[in-house]
Amino acid sequence: MLGNILQQTYSLIDAAIVGKMLGVNALAAVGASVSIVFLILGFCQGCCCGFAIPVAQKLGARDMPAVRRTLWAALKISLYISIIICVVTSLLCDEILAMMKTPENIFRDSYIYLLITFISIPFTFFYNLFSYLLRALGDSRTPFYFLLLATVINIVLDVFFIGALGTGVGGAAVATLIAQAVSALFCYMYMRKHYPEANPLPEEKRMDWRLVSTLLWLGIPIGLQFSITAIGSIVLQTANNVLGSVYVASFAAAARIKMFFFSPLESLGMALATFAGQNYGALRRDRISGGSKISIGIVMVYSVLAFTIIYFGAESVARLFVSADETDVIAYTAKFLIITTAFFPLLGLLCVLRYTIQGCGFTALAMMAGLFEMVARTLVGVVGVPQWGYTAVCFGDPMAWIAANIFLVPAYLYVYSRLAKAGIKK
Repeated sequence: MLGNILQQTYSLIDAAIVGKMLGVNALAAVGASVSIVFLILGFCQGCCCGFAIPVAQKLGARDMPAVRRTLWAALKISLYISIIICVVTSLLCDEILAMMKTPENIFRDSYIYLLITFISIPFTFFYNLFSYLLRALGDSRTPFYFLLLATVINIVLDVFFIGALGTGVGGAAVATLIAQAVSALFCYMYMRKHYPEANPLPEEKRMDWRLVSTLLWLGIPIGLQFSITAIGSIVLQTANNVLGSVYVASFAAAARIKMFFFSPLESLGMALATFAGQNYGALRRDRISGGSKISIGIVMVYSVLAFTIIYFGAESVARLFVSADETDVIAYTAKFLIITTAFFPLLGLLCVLRYTIQGCGFTALAMMAGLFEMVARTLVGVVGVPQWGYTAVCFGDPMAWIAANIFLVPAYLYVYSRLAKAGIKK
């Protein structure tokens, strides 16, 4: 949970430093493509989560040769996927921003920030992969420690590049690139040294196409789930971009603050994916059900806490990104946050159900929930925003969470019944 919060701190710090040191237009430039970044990086993160599930399942079954073969195959697949995504997105960067109707006055800075973000995709991909693999092996602390170091590096480099060198928004993106590369390298070196039982033997490095198929079957749907969800966000953000740079800046600040507060809920879900995978491998249906119920209780307590903080402190948090005289940006940011966090119980339920289903290997069902989210956000962007403006933008996420849960509740009951029929222990 702390590791995921730190990872969100990357983008939050970038936006806060850019907004304070370079102004509202620079903040809007950083935020104009946040939905595209979520689509691409969300796909990468989803793939990594999926690749770690069979590792957790084999570990739960105490099949260490299979753990090593799976881990090695995941590394090779990740290398190919990350390079392809990096090249394709970098070449299409200009077209992406034009498609999203990015305002002319921030287009150049948006292009620079987005291009460097795309170039850093392999580093981001491998940090997430090593983190998920370490967690699948039972170690969630080490990725956190390395990410903590990388966060400090990111803050220092942000101030140095923007303040001392005057590199503008590009400096913030380069700082994140370097920090992600450091955390990925350290995770890899640590895993090699401290988990020799996970290092594949020479004969285990041969490409096993059946294993590759299993990894892709688990990883790609989870990645697509994030991407499908992000398509609706892109439509919503495109509609918001048309409203003008003040609304773009407000959305940029609010989105980063929302993701920061959302991180504990998503982290709990990610933990459940590994937890469910391990207990699926160990044939313990009772622990899968018990873990889900306890997590829902945690979600409800956290949701109340998050809403209380935002309700009384939204404007104060918004001032971290812009100067106090930007009253419109502060007010619009606070409005978005208050409306969104009021629906956090639904978001938490979504995370618990979706990731439990994924951990049990039913990734196609989890992907379908993302389709429901996409449709809901798209309808809000196409129908709601032209009619009700920024208020509709604020309700985009809550409507998506409602739609996803309408699908996920019966899907979870279906999965649980399948586990019973498969003979998984009560």
